[in-house]
Amino acid sequence: MINNRRVIDHIVNWLKQYVEGTNGKINSLVVGVSGGIDSAVTSTLCAMTGIKTILLKLPIKSSSMSLSVSHCKFLENKFNNIKNYEIDLTNVFNLFQSSCVDFGFDSEIGFANTKARIRMIMLYQVASSSNGLVVGTGNKVEDFGVGFFTKYGDGGVDISPIADLTKSEVKSIAQELKISKEIIMAEPTDGLWDDNRNDQEQLGLSYEEIEKAMLDIYCINRKKYLDIRKDNIHKMNAIPVCIIDEKIKSS
Repeated sequence: MINNRRVIDHIVNWLKQYVEGTNGKINSLVVGVSGGIDSAVTSTLCAMTGIKTILLKLPIKSSSMSLSVSHCKFLENKFNNIKNYEIDLTNVFNLFQSSCVDFGFDSEIGFANTKARIRMIMLYQVASSSNGLVVGTGNKVEDFGVGFFTKYGDGGVDISPIADLTKSEVKSIAQELKISKEIIMAEPTDGLWDDNRNDQEQLGLSYEEIEKAMLDIYCINRKKYLDIRKDNIHKMNAIPVCIIDEKIKSS
């Protein structure tokens, strides 16, 4: 059991100190709000800093944005440093998809990841226009346990305030912050697939099972967790660089 209040204060202070350390070059925090628990907690922590916090809802062929809309309203009613925007990127994605299909580049998983990458581009456009930082919403289990994120998509961020919190700890923090119960209990999904498949269907394990397997080497799902992690470890490692010895260069 974590001390929710101390962790919350620590993250809020960390965010403020990070921005202060830029000597005025950064004066806003940009967060993509999906309607999931991770982005809800992250955006609330950002709002608590008192720094201008820009909330972006970025639907792409989305059937419902109700949870993200309600959370943004919750923050707007509670804090006066919130700017809230909804930018529909469906047409951008459709044009990209159509261009790819014309040449036979029609990978389903590629298109799913493209949605995350288009959102990343928009987050950075807003950040560039607002002297802002793109704030990551990944947690320790999802992003740094099994690497369940899109490389250069939702993995493309400037800072990661909840990256050292497990999924269960994020849930505990969410309850302390009085995040909507509907968001806390919502089935985790990345929202990138037309058939609305959830995270557990993609991973083969729930986040609760993954978290147990991360922490307990004797867990029944330990091998499955390690297999998932192995497939995605390239996302978590630095980009491989071909080191060329000076003898090779000069010979």
